[in-house]
Amino acid sequence: MLDNNFDNHEENEIVNMTEDESNVDDEKAEDRKAFEDEYEERESEYEDVCFICRRPESKTGKMFKLPNHISVCSDCMHKTMDTVSQFDYQGMLNNTNLNFDKDNGKDGKRRFPNISFVNIADLQGDGGIPNRQKLKKKKSKEKKEKAVFNIHDLPAPHKIKAQLDDFVVGQDHAKKVISVAVYNHYKRVTTGTMDEIEIEKSNILLLGPTGCGKTYMVKTLARLLDVPLAIADATSLTEAGYIGDDIESVISKLLTAAENDVEKAEQGIVFIDEIDKIAKKKNTTSRDVSGESVQQGMLKLLEGADVEVPVGANSKNAMVPLTTINTRNILFICGGAFPDLEEIIKQRLTKQSSIGFNAELKDAFDKEKNILKKVTVEDIKKFGMIPEFIGRLPIICPMDSLMEESYIKILKEPKNAILKQYQKLLELDEVKLNFDDSALQAIARKAMERDTGARALRAIIEEFMLDIMYEIPKDDNIGEVTITGDYINGTGGPVIDIRTDNVHTRQAASASEKEPVVSEKDSTVEEHNFYEF
Repeated sequence: MLDNNFDNHEENEIVNMTEDESNVDDEKAEDRKAFEDEYEERESEYEDVCFICRRPESKTGKMFKLPNHISVCSDCMHKTMDTVSQFDYQGMLNNTNLNFDKDNGKDGKRRFPNISFVNIADLQGDGGIPNRQKLKKKKSKEKKEKAVFNIHDLPAPHKIKAQLDDFVVGQDHAKKVISVAVYNHYKRVTTGTMDEIEIEKSNILLLGPTGCGKTYMVKTLARLLDVPLAIADATSLTEAGYIGDDIESVISKLLTAAENDVEKAEQGIVFIDEIDKIAKKKNTTSRDVSGESVQQGMLKLLEGADVEVPVGANSKNAMVPLTTINTRNILFICGGAFPDLEEIIKQRLTKQSSIGFNAELKDAFDKEKNILKKVTVEDIKKFGMIPEFIGRLPIICPMDSLMEESYIKILKEPKNAILKQYQKLLELDEVKLNFDDSALQAIARKAMERDTGARALRAIIEEFMLDIMYEIPKDDNIGEVTITGDYINGTGGPVIDIRTDNVHTRQAASASEKEPVVSEKDSTVEEHNFYEF
């Protein structure tokens, strides 16, 4: 009787163990299925790309799915099987000794020398193509939206300009031009046509000296607008077939900014910087592969055409898939410094006779600061841009040269002004940094002497702030530093205020270490030159 009870008890334990194991297996299967569903959902956004020919699924049709997330199109699969069928692939499957049969097989079929089949499932890692080289699938007609933006949601030009004013000082005319151009561009994109009248785009050409804010304005615009905006550089562009970036790489960067969404990229903005570097080369006998040839290649982009664009690369020759993008609704903004253009304008303005009472003097425009405002299409053609290229940039927007007042405003007015950046740096050391008006004027004069635009401001301040930022961490008693004009001009030093109750008292490092606080009676104001250390 006891033996029977013991046997029953053992059977119950075995049944319970098998039930627990089955539950564990079910949980693992559910986790694996959930992981696979999540992976498929994440991958379903992107088209499959053939592992051999790199064409997307939209061009090849259905693909063969292989292990390690490898996809092969039907064309490549059939070509592979046709090639392999000429040889004894059955022998390769069975023979793993990798020996070459000199008799080419007894059945008359040739064999590959030292080649055998490999099981793809045995490969380590993920053999598929990364998502950055894939295109997003196009939305179905039911889910397809009419436009990316609604007209009523797009900010008006004065609101766009007001946002630019917070970051960019001056250049009111250029900001108005860009604000209106962006506003009209997206009105045209969202509506398509108005009363059966097709509205064409108006590309922009920004002219201005170096450091006047051309690139910075567009970078600020890219942060403000929730649209794909790509910034490309024309200096690396070359004619097709030569070393360098292809012209289509400009659109490839826009596609990357749109997260490989073709429909979103076709409504974006492209800013091509340093456009003056592709001007025609003068007095050269070699082929101009990075000048006039690039201008001719860009004509179809600016006008609007279907362009084959590499996905995730700067060259069509890279082993990446290609996609077709229509540039008809892409707004192009080109910017460049155009050095020596001022001399061309002066020659045109003073080419009339210099004899008589009403004659123009040869040096009449030498002191003209904003002579770029007088630019014409003839001047740009004489600089080296071909007429067809200029004709596709109907809006020519010269930018203002920076004056002393502009430099002072750039120093202190924008949200991320240079002075505010250094004040924040010293604030982390619990030291207050001040600049008096004479220091700002001295910095502005030195920047004008360097003639490199607003970029000179950081170089000048960094030069004079080096000793201050080096010495301040040494002395915990320093509470406030005032930069004077004499210090900038090299005839004096900064004004140092010793730390008091009223001057930015530093917090104690720990409860045990209490820093002595100097009373207001003992506080002294010193003028100190760090160059004496």
